[in-house]
Amino acid sequence: MTTTAPTDRALVWHTSSHSNGAGGECVECAITPTLAHVRDTKKVGGPVVTVTGSAWGVFLQALKRG
Repeated sequence: MTTTAPTDRALVWHTSSHSNGAGGECVECAITPTLAHVRDTKKVGGPVVTVTGSAWGVFLQALKRG
C-alpha cells in the first residue's frame, strides 16, 4: 500500500455512491487494471491510498458481507 498519488498517467476519479453532496464523509476511487486508488473527496490534492486490485476486491467483498 502506498499513500502518494501516481504520476505516470491520468486517473479517472469516481465519487462514492454513498456521497450525499452535503460535505459528509466521502471518498473517491480511481481503478486501473492492477491498482485501486482512494482519496478523500474534500482533499483531492492530499494523500492517495493505493492497493492492489486483488486487495481492493477482498475489501469490497468484506463490505458486502457486513
